[in-house]
Amino acid sequence: MHDVAVNAQSRVDWKRLCFMLLGPILFFLVYFAPPWADAVDPMGKHFPLSKEAKGALAVFLWAGTWWVFEVVPIGVTSLLIGVLQALFMVRPAKAAFKDFMDPSVLFIFGSVVIGMVFTKTGLTRRLAYKMLRIVGEKTSNILLGCFVVTAALTHIMAHTAVAATIFPLLVSIYSLYGENNGPTKFGKAMFMGMAYVAGAGSIITLLGAARGAVAIGFFNEIAHKNVSFFELTYYMFPIGWVMVFLLWGFFMVFCRPEKKVIPGLRERAAALEAQLGSITPKEILASVIVAAVILLMSLKSFIPALDPLDKTAIILCSTILFFVTGILDIRDLEEIPWNVILLFAGAMSIGFCLWETGAAKWLAVNWLTMFQKANWFVFVLSMSFFVLVMTNFIMNVAAIAISLPVALVIAPYLGVAPEVIFYSSLVTAGMPFLLLVGAAPNAIAYESKQFTAGEFFLHGIPASALLMVVLGLFVGVIWPLMGMPVTLKG
Repeated sequence: MHDVAVNAQSRVDWKRLCFMLLGPILFFLVYFAPPWADAVDPMGKHFPLSKEAKGALAVFLWAGTWWVFEVVPIGVTSLLIGVLQALFMVRPAKAAFKDFMDPSVLFIFGSVVIGMVFTKTGLTRRLAYKMLRIVGEKTSNILLGCFVVTAALTHIMAHTAVAATIFPLLVSIYSLYGENNGPTKFGKAMFMGMAYVAGAGSIITLLGAARGAVAIGFFNEIAHKNVSFFELTYYMFPIGWVMVFLLWGFFMVFCRPEKKVIPGLRERAAALEAQLGSITPKEILASVIVAAVILLMSLKSFIPALDPLDKTAIILCSTILFFVTGILDIRDLEEIPWNVILLFAGAMSIGFCLWETGAAKWLAVNWLTMFQKANWFVFVLSMSFFVLVMTNFIMNVAAIAISLPVALVIAPYLGVAPEVIFYSSLVTAGMPFLLLVGAAPNAIAYESKQFTAGEFFLHGIPASALLMVVLGLFVGVIWPLMGMPVTLKG
C-alpha cells in the first residue's frame, strides 16, 4: 500500500507540464525572433515594433497561456508579468510593478471590502432571503432574478462594485441549493452568469464603467462630436438588456441546473429571514456608508464640481470607515482574496506594458488596415471583434484607446459614420467573456470556485459569438431604425 501511495504522489501531471512549458516556449520564440515588419496606417504612417514592444507581446503570450490553463495560481502568473518585464528589460521594474498598485486595482480592493461588509453584517443573507421569497423555487427563475438585479445595479454604480456586492448574495443563495460536493452546473451558471451580465449592464450608462467617458473623449477629439449621458443610454439600453436575457438563455442551455426546482425553498427562506430578526445598527451603518459612496460616485457624472474627486479615493473612504466604526477588524483584512487582487494587478501591468511599448498600437493598425477596403459592415464588425479580443487581455479602457482612434481615421474612407464605430466598440469592450483578467467581475466570480479559468474560456467562445451576432443585428438593422447614422451621406 505504501508503494502505491508513493507511486501516486510521484506520478507526473503531463498535461499540466505541457501547458507550463508552452508559456515560456511562446515567450522565447517571440522575444528572440528577428524584427517584425512595421504596421502602416491608411495615411502611410509607420508604426515600428520595437524590441520592447515585441517583448511585451512575448510576456502577453506567456501570461495568457498560464492564465487560461491555470498551471499555477492566477495571482502567481500575475507576479510573473512584472518579473518578466523587469528581467528582460521590457519596461523598468519601477514602471512594471507600480501598475500593481494602480488606482483601478485599489478600486477593486475597495469593492471587495464592501462585499465582505455585506456578508459580515448579514445584509447579504437578508437580501438573498427576500429575493428568494419573490422569485420562488424554480432554479431558472432564481438565475433570472440574480441576472436582472446585477444588470440593473450596474446602471447606477460601477460594475466592479456591483459584482463585489452581489457576490456574497449569490453565495448565500447557492448555499440553499443543497449540492455541497464541489462545483455544480447551477453554480457555474450563477457565478459566470453574474460576471457576464455585469458587463452587459455596464454598457448602458456612463456610471457602469470608466470606458464610456474615455471613448466619448476620443470621439469628441477625432470626430468633433459629443455624446450626452441620455443619448448613450438610448442606444445602449436595448442591446444591453437583450444580451442580459440571451445570456440567461445561454446558461440555461450550456449549464442547465441539476434541479428544476428547490422544494420548500420559499418556506426555508422565510424561516431563515425570521431567524435574522430585525435589522441591526451595524447593518444600518454599513448601508448608509455604502449608499453615500454610491451616491457620491453617481453624482460625479452630473455635478461638474464633483468631477475632480477620484472614484478610488471615494470608495477607499468606505474601507477606512468600516474599520473606524468597528464593522471590520484586522482578521477581516487578512481574509481579503489576494489571489483575485493580484490577478487584476497583473492585468493592469500587462495592459500598460502593451500600451506604453506601442505593441497594442502595432496590433490595432495591422488588424484594422486589413479591412480598409472591405464592406462597411464587415469593417465595423472587424473593429468590434478586435476590441472584443483585446479587452480580454488588457483594460477595456486601453482597448478602446488603441482601436477607436485608428478606426475613426479609416472609417471615412469606407463611408462609415463615426457614431456606429463609437457605439459598437463600446459594446464589445464591455463584455470580455473569455479570460478572467478581462474585467474585475470575472475575477470576483472566480472566487466562488465553481469554475476553472479554462471552463470560463470555453464558455466564453460561444458567448462571444452570440454577442457578435447580436451586435451585427443592431449595426445592420436596429440602430439605423432608432435613428443612428451608420453610413456617411453622399
